[in-house]
Amino acid sequence: MSPFLLSQALVAVAIVLDLISFQFRRRRRILQCLCLSTLLTALHFALLEQWTGAGLMLLASSRFAVSMISTARAWQWVFVAAGVAVTWLTWGGLPSLLSGIGSTIQTLAAFRRCDRQLRLTMLVGISFWLAHNIVVGSPMAIAMESLFILSNLVGYLRHYGVPAFGNRQKVQPKA
Repeated sequence: MSPFLLSQALVAVAIVLDLISFQFRRRRRILQCLCLSTLLTALHFALLEQWTGAGLMLLASSRFAVSMISTARAWQWVFVAAGVAVTWLTWGGLPSLLSGIGSTIQTLAAFRRCDRQLRLTMLVGISFWLAHNIVVGSPMAIAMESLFILSNLVGYLRHYGVPAFGNRQKVQPKA
């Protein structure tokens, strides 16, 4: 099997993990799925010789594992700094920029204490990874991020309904 086909097969398994991750309500279960999914995605990018993506996904797997144990802000900033370092050390232009931004936003998401905040912040980070995967030309990784967005939205709607933007409540006039 060619490295490209193997990379696509690894992402196919990661897609399944991503799809089920946000169907869980418990933050820990979400993070367990994401930990394994990002490890497989790191291998995917390594096979494609996309070193920034591979390094950031390996870092993400570690980050999800740590954030299951602790949501301390100190860990968050350790992982943000490590992500910036990986991006800088493996710089490859636009793909590195997109994955670096996506990784930073997803790091902020992983250390949110509330699964609702985790989900909403993840959506922003996922968008940058989707753009990255379009630029590097990985069809299965594009499908993965697209389905990840969809799964996240479905899970959010199942657990919380339609999000209210702002805290405005309609006040009924007194009769």
